[in-house]
Amino acid sequence: MKNPWLSYSLIRLGLFFGLFLLLVGLSFNPFFAAIIAASVSFAISLVFLDRQRKAMSEVVSEKLARNKQGSYEDTESDLENEILDSKTKVDDVDPEANKETKA
Repeated sequence: MKNPWLSYSLIRLGLFFGLFLLLVGLSFNPFFAAIIAASVSFAISLVFLDRQRKAMSEVVSEKLARNKQGSYEDTESDLENEILDSKTKVDDVDPEANKETKA
């Protein structure tokens, strides 16, 4: 999968629910089965999902990286700001365009 968040989350959930269903199938109390499944799936993920965890941390570090000016580079936020700025410029040209007519 290309999205490390999605792959890591789906693998962790799969481990948990697989172990949970196995324990419930073996006549464990569902409460204790959930606790055991969470503990065991956590331990398994620490040992075997190191590559997925590293890929996920790289995505987070890239998202939170600062540029040379010391600010965050967020292309989505920049695009959103450009759209809002263009709407403000249109409102400045024709301020009467946004006012409702009173009858």
